[in-house]
Amino acid sequence: MRAKTCPWPDGGGEAATGSRRQYLVIDLKSFYASVECVERGLDPMTTRLVVADPTRTSKTICLAVSPALKALGVRNRCRVFQIPPSIDYLMAPPRMSLYIERSADVYAVYLRYLSPDDIHVYSIDEAFLDVTGYLELYGCSARELGERIRADVVRTTGIPAACGLGTNLYLAKVALDITAKHDPGFFGELDEEGYRATLWNHRPITDFWRVGAGTARRLSELGIHTMGQVASYPRELLYRIFGIDAELLIDHAWGREPVTIADIKAYRSQSKSLSSGQVLGDDVGIEGGLVIAKEMADALVLELVERGLVASSLSLALGYRLNGREKAALTSSHATAEGEHGRRVRWGEFADGGSVRLPAPTSSLHQVWAALEPLFRQVADPGRPIHRLTLTLGDVHGADERGLQLSLFQGEGESPRERARQEAVSAVKRRFGKNALLRGLDLLPDATARERNAQIGGHRSG
Repeated sequence: MRAKTCPWPDGGGEAATGSRRQYLVIDLKSFYASVECVERGLDPMTTRLVVADPTRTSKTICLAVSPALKALGVRNRCRVFQIPPSIDYLMAPPRMSLYIERSADVYAVYLRYLSPDDIHVYSIDEAFLDVTGYLELYGCSARELGERIRADVVRTTGIPAACGLGTNLYLAKVALDITAKHDPGFFGELDEEGYRATLWNHRPITDFWRVGAGTARRLSELGIHTMGQVASYPRELLYRIFGIDAELLIDHAWGREPVTIADIKAYRSQSKSLSSGQVLGDDVGIEGGLVIAKEMADALVLELVERGLVASSLSLALGYRLNGREKAALTSSHATAEGEHGRRVRWGEFADGGSVRLPAPTSSLHQVWAALEPLFRQVADPGRPIHRLTLTLGDVHGADERGLQLSLFQGEGESPRERARQEAVSAVKRRFGKNALLRGLDLLPDATARERNAQIGGHRSG
């Protein structure tokens, strides 16, 4: 039972009356850059500031670009060297711990108005709010409530925010991404009728949520450049080309989205995995790549141990930079799906990958490493330096879960001893920091674990 002081109405969420729902999505404008401006007592809307790590090369990506720089044509998430030298700006090193704290502050503002059951955090700087059941309580329209919440965010944190309002999650997101950008008050509002009337002819089509460059290119080959053209195109042909994804594309073309926040909250994945990935600042050869892959496996296995889990499979993906000739060939031929010798092209790079079943469900680093090394040498291209690695432990379950098939050949004493060691290592790292205990592997020239242990999400924590 909720406390009497809680403002959340019992009629909130999906049980609220009314056939048309009212969703808000609030986005914190240039979040990282805005936080850095507020910390310095500067106006986030007028200050020219980028968030980027000055200790890296000029090729490093700017994690955020302030609105004032965007107004001068500086692209979001550009590289530092792409900022015109004629523009004066401040560079702030990333402080991921601080950004997480400020995001929590904003979430606390949302909780002043809504139950957590009616909030879906989409990213660190964006959240969906179902306000349908709260309008009678607060005695206002959905737009008025959205303005009130947004103003509270700005007043509490100093971070500017934009807001989209829609009758479903998709329309709220499109109202934010497209309509709010052209509104002086940074507020957009759409229903299905308004969407079709105002945005069916909007270009580019990549402005719409979940329409990426690849989808846009395939649509362009069909002569489709707008959502209105998608809506009028024969459905059978779209299903033939896009498969099941055509259903989402067609629904969105008409402004429809059946999924609700309650559906998102209730979703449970049938399969679970743990994954780690990194893009390397300096490409490495096979031996260096294997060192990094082993470090990643070590970290994932420690997470298994901490959470009382075991994994049954191992997957590895490696990415290599394209050279100038390869980029030109792929661009001219639009061969974005396949590269030389049938090699897949992902992330704008050649990519190799593979997977293997582990002998038994395990949290043993010894067994994971024993499977990783031959897989790595089978997958890796010896003629290309490695630029990106992704390692995944799949089919993850509780260690004591019923129905797990154990190996008859696993040594009885080995796994408990190793698990006890791993638990001790995990306890030390939790108390004294991830770099309190290191393997000799972590001291090799190509190793990255020590540096990454001081980061959050691959960026400086503060």
